[in-house]
Amino acid sequence: MMKLIWGYILVFILAALPFFEGYAVIPIAIVAGLGVVPVMVLGLVGNILTVLLVILFINQIKNWRKKRKKEKEQKESKRSARAENLWKKYGLPGLAMLGPLFVGSHLTAIAGMTFGGTKQRTFIWVSASITIWSIVFTILLYFGIDFLGLEDRGILNYFNTNE
Repeated sequence: MMKLIWGYILVFILAALPFFEGYAVIPIAIVAGLGVVPVMVLGLVGNILTVLLVILFINQIKNWRKKRKKEKEQKESKRSARAENLWKKYGLPGLAMLGPLFVGSHLTAIAGMTFGGTKQRTFIWVSASITIWSIVFTILLYFGIDFLGLEDRGILNYFNTNE
């Protein structure tokens, strides 16, 4: 029972971390044998909660990045350039929907705010994107597992030699 609880805690923590993303953690946890509904809820809450924190503290984050950039005097990163190109081409909705796939949801939220999005619109669009991509990847994974005939085994049970 304790392993199960730790599994769900790990889903929440990993989904909350930048670049792990809920849409990646949720399908992996389901393959590992955890329940679909709690994994989906915990993964989405973890990812969306940290995006909300990024949006709420955007001014402090911008100041920290500005100070860090001055210290390193580095040119624009590839991720930032990709985010800016998405913004220029598709605006906030396009950036929010495509950004998490290319640069991660946290950087997408920062970019959306930096390029001119409001806190409320950025939060709504990025949260919708996280939710949609999580559902899409979970459905794709479900049908992939069904195709392989592993639907009720979970990846951990699949490799367990005691069966």
